[in-house]
Amino acid sequence: MPLNYMPLHSSKLTPIFMVLSLRTIAIIIQIILLLFVHFALHYHLPWFELMVVIFCEIVFTFISYWYFRKKQHVTKQALSWQVIADIVFLSALLSFSGGATNAFVSLLLIPIAISAVTLSAPRLFFVAFLAIASYSVQLWLMPMSVMHGNMEGHFIAMWINFLFSALVVALVVGRMAINNRVKDKAIAQYREEQLKQEKIISLGVASAQVTHQLATPISTACMIVDELKEDNPSSELINDLQTELQRCTDSLNTFRQMVFDIKEQNTYLISATKISSDIKDYIALNHPELLLTTLECDEGDDKKVQANSSLLPAIINIVNNAIRATQANYSQHIEIKTHHDDSNLYLEIRDFGKGFSQEKLAQLGVQPIVSEQGFGMAVLLSHSSFERLGGELILTNHGEKGAIATVSLPLVLP
Repeated sequence: MPLNYMPLHSSKLTPIFMVLSLRTIAIIIQIILLLFVHFALHYHLPWFELMVVIFCEIVFTFISYWYFRKKQHVTKQALSWQVIADIVFLSALLSFSGGATNAFVSLLLIPIAISAVTLSAPRLFFVAFLAIASYSVQLWLMPMSVMHGNMEGHFIAMWINFLFSALVVALVVGRMAINNRVKDKAIAQYREEQLKQEKIISLGVASAQVTHQLATPISTACMIVDELKEDNPSSELINDLQTELQRCTDSLNTFRQMVFDIKEQNTYLISATKISSDIKDYIALNHPELLLTTLECDEGDDKKVQANSSLLPAIINIVNNAIRATQANYSQHIEIKTHHDDSNLYLEIRDFGKGFSQEKLAQLGVQPIVSEQGFGMAVLLSHSSFERLGGELILTNHGEKGAIATVSLPLVLP
């Protein structure tokens, strides 16, 4: 969910309804105070003008509630306009009830406090500027008859006090709110990472169990094939079956070695040319029908990255996904490009499939998802392998056709 949107329907009071609720309470208090001052204290206030302002405030609040109750998301801009409306209504009420001499003029600090908690820094300071400007204009428009004796200095001191209070609220409360938002975001990211690691561990445990269960039947099958080959040494079918079983055995041994290296944190240096060469060998051996286009780093400027046993299988997983996407779109062409900058090596694998939807782009590599080809587990595991090596996997759609998987790995500087 983008950061500039807020969910409206939740178990907690959302900022927009917090503003509307506070304004509703304020309207009730305004009406009670107006009636008390008029009938109990017998102050002669512009009753009609004040009631018009309160009526406009009630209508605006009702329309806002009716409009936002059907909204799933509320923008920060919409919340900003609500806070600005509070300043306008409060300024209008103050202007008809004494202006800067009104004891409730300090209520202009409330919109600043709300903005400090809910809005970004630029919008916060704009609201603070409006509140200070409202106070300043009302002080400027005060009649000279009020400024007798030492009252002029008193009102100026009140304005300075309000200015200082507004700045303190905007800076201190705003800074605390920003720190809390950053902390909440970090906690949310940590929880997401923990959930992701739990899924990866579960997949690893399942893979280890499957590997252990397959080892015995594969060994038994190899023994049976060896016995069949003794009886029929010239059978091509038995030779092909023996070759495939040997590939299964090699894959199991590679998996065991990979688990051991990851456990012992064994690493080694590998060059960009070696990575590209291994990919080409894999494609030539397993997919000779493919048309592979490669653009590699110059051999004289070959860079090295830190690797472990999981790096090449992780890259092969991405290559296999690209091959499946390409063949599903009735194509036999993929492109692989390696290049680097001062700090990273980049491996771009482009397929000529149908590309990804925006929903899948947001989920691939973060959690398993259901698709026609599987559950996206290969991408999830590959993404985790790259992260352990300090790299990352970025999936994007190509502007013309297909998708691009970009693997970035930090270079080992000489």
